Amino acid sequence: MTIVERAAAPATPRVVGDVRRRARRRGILVISAVALVAFAVAVVALSIGDYPLSIERLWRTLWGGGERLEQYVVFRVRLPRLTMALLVGAALGIAGALLQSLLRNPLASPDLLGISGGSGVAAVFTLLVIGTTGPLLPIGAFVGGMAVAALLLLAGRAQPDGGYRLILAGVGVSFLCIAVVDFLMVRAQVRESQMALLWLTGSLSSTPWWQVGVVAVVLVATLPAIVAVARWLPISQLGAATASSLGVSPALVRVIAVASAVLLTSVTCAFVGPISFVALCAPAIARSLLGHGAIGIGTSAVVGAAILPAADLVAQYAIPGLSLPVGVVTGAIGAVFLLWLLATSKGRNL
Repeated sequence: MTIVERAAAPATPRVVGDVRRRARRRGILVISAVALVAFAVAVVALSIGDYPLSIERLWRTLWGGGERLEQYVVFRVRLPRLTMALLVGAALGIAGALLQSLLRNPLASPDLLGISGGSGVAAVFTLLVIGTTGPLLPIGAFVGGMAVAALLLLAGRAQPDGGYRLILAGVGVSFLCIAVVDFLMVRAQVRESQMALLWLTGSLSSTPWWQVGVVAVVLVATLPAIVAVARWLPISQLGAATASSLGVSPALVRVIAVASAVLLTSVTCAFVGPISFVALCAPAIARSLLGHGAIGIGTSAVVGAAILPAADLVAQYAIPGLSLPVGVVTGAIGAVFLLWLLATSKGRNL
């Protein structure tokens, strides 16, 4: 059999099975390697600072030993911040992977589509106009993000290029949200505006355990929908007729994927602000590591959980004597990544 005949021959079940096994093994290796990187970043984040801890003292403190000051530094200051960074990074990585896979566009992310902007407008309105930081803040952020998502779905429905239309509509909505936020900031008092500005930049400082618990509960509650969508998305992308014949509703998959992405984005925005570009970079890095065109939702989550704590370390210690909000670092890294993406052949086709 010639090379051309071998290439044209239909794939046998054995060949398909070998490809799947290789892809599964590579996925496990990639997730394990990135998880080790995230673990190393976590150890560094818990060890360094104004009160440095050796690995031995850190280990003893984590298991209930250590001095009272060491326990306070680890369990009240560093561990909540680190845990929030891991959860938020994973949530944003999942949200970006869902939207990019659904729209088949590497530029589809909550911040570029305006979903983070909608959550930000609602949260700033709740903070500055209503004057509350209680449970209404995450509720308002979710409602704002869902409203923008519904608007974008309406703009891209029933169009063959709905993904591109949705991207363009999202850019417009993002600028509109920026204008609304600026208007609210100008009308507010100086002290309230400073609080809102810190929140809008995206910060992990002063993170209490109850906020970490809320984000963890939402992430765990969303996992069944995410697992189902990860199985249904490849089938729904075969076309409405084929997917329906296989028992999958593309419309239902679209709604579940968008709702899950909006919920994860909104709950993170409510507590740490709209941290930019993590949802854009994590799925792209995951796809390049997997190398076989898979959705890679789990890998995107692990990559996001490694990116955000690392960015937070850079924000805290890159400039001596100056601690920056983590959103400044992710924005700088994400801007360079976006320019690189647009400079590639795939990006130019967008």
